[in-house]
Amino acid sequence: MDTPIALFIALAATLAVVALGYVLRPLWRGARGVGATLLIALVVLTGTVYTMIGTPEALDPARRAAPQTLDDAITQLEIKLDQDPAQPEGWRLLAGAYASKGNLEEASKAYARAVQHAPDDPDLLAEAAEARAMAAPQRRFDAKAVSLLERAIALQPMHQRARWFLGIAHRQSEQPAEAVKVWEPLLDVVDARTAAALREQIDLARQEAGLPPLPAAEPAVETAPTVTVAVSLDPQLGMQLPAGATLFVIARQPGGSPMPVAVKKLPVTQFPLTVGLGDGDSPMPTMKLSQLQHVELIARISASGNAMPASGDFASQPVRIDTGKAASAALLIDQVVP
Repeated sequence: MDTPIALFIALAATLAVVALGYVLRPLWRGARGVGATLLIALVVLTGTVYTMIGTPEALDPARRAAPQTLDDAITQLEIKLDQDPAQPEGWRLLAGAYASKGNLEEASKAYARAVQHAPDDPDLLAEAAEARAMAAPQRRFDAKAVSLLERAIALQPMHQRARWFLGIAHRQSEQPAEAVKVWEPLLDVVDARTAAALREQIDLARQEAGLPPLPAAEPAVETAPTVTVAVSLDPQLGMQLPAGATLFVIARQPGGSPMPVAVKKLPVTQFPLTVGLGDGDSPMPTMKLSQLQHVELIARISASGNAMPASGDFASQPVRIDTGKAASAALLIDQVVP
């Protein structure tokens, strides 16, 4: 693995430990020495990760200074890719970093570069099309994005994300009958709960196309939450809560698209509170929380009620966990979004 990419991944792992320690910091008051122990563990983890996935030279400051921030890591990765651009995974990683910082235009460009070097990867094609739409002023899939999705489906006919996005593109272009053709085959490959949400969209498209609705289906069976999230609020921020604020509890794919795989929108009432996230909370019928082995969780309080992050919002540090029926996490909302 090339050194900057290895450093980038190592930094991500290190930041995850820092985030966990930060979330659990209220417990430090009752256990002397825990903070020092975490610091020692952090140093050991950093060295271990560098040794395993980097190179010994990467640890030598005379050879290369290790990145201290995400921006530093991005800069090093940009330099490396400028020197050796034929690295699709490097461009993909850079695109995800740009997206996590809200730089959607640069994320789209990075995905485009990745596709240049891996044109037959259907997952990458779907991600590049999504990034291109996210960077567009009205979140629309243009002709280039549509061509990427069509190629992904040509390579993998039942690629669920590509079919879902292509159906959206057809509806945006006022071609609801085409959306129906793209979406209906998915009903045979998704589970009952996802199919129920997908059927609603298909019936809307069929109505727009002047077609009768699909035959009635059996109702989806309610399932238990996949992830249980305990959310608390820093008392100092609690004194600054605006009236009518909204809480968003979000699960997203680590290092992937900023689009949530599950999200709940709740009125801000009393903290702490517990929230369950499951497949029924997905904004995209073809991307479910239970399909992922790991998710990144974040809690955010918005004064405007807008799902998009804004300056002045209150937020927690992101926490990455393994999924499953017994999965749980604790989030502490303790920072103001700049």
